[in-house]
Amino acid sequence: MTAGGISIHAVDVASGRPAEGLAVRLIRLDGDIARLLAAGPCGESGLFDHPTVQGDGITEGTYVAEFDVGAYFAGKAPDPGALPFLDTVKYHFGVANARQHYHLPFKFTAWGYSLFRGGL
Repeated sequence: MTAGGISIHAVDVASGRPAEGLAVRLIRLDGDIARLLAAGPCGESGLFDHPTVQGDGITEGTYVAEFDVGAYFAGKAPDPGALPFLDTVKYHFGVANARQHYHLPFKFTAWGYSLFRGGL
């Protein structure tokens, strides 16, 4: 059986553009053990393209999505090289039913973010 999957769509709302190149990691927590399931950049549309989107490796449990916001804005900010306000955003969430799809729309700026479970 293929699980529902976890998809991520990242948008830099300060520029109004998809967050192409934003580094993302998806981690599964098994007790004290953190297992990296997926890592890479968001594509041109802001979507994180990985087999986990179709459910590969997704089971019920606790996950962490990590977003390297500080690195994304490095060189884009008015003061390149300055210490970023946000560095790595870590979002802990649970998958209660692996047959359902979990969509995470990540809307962010260099100073804040919004992240929630999107369309069911």
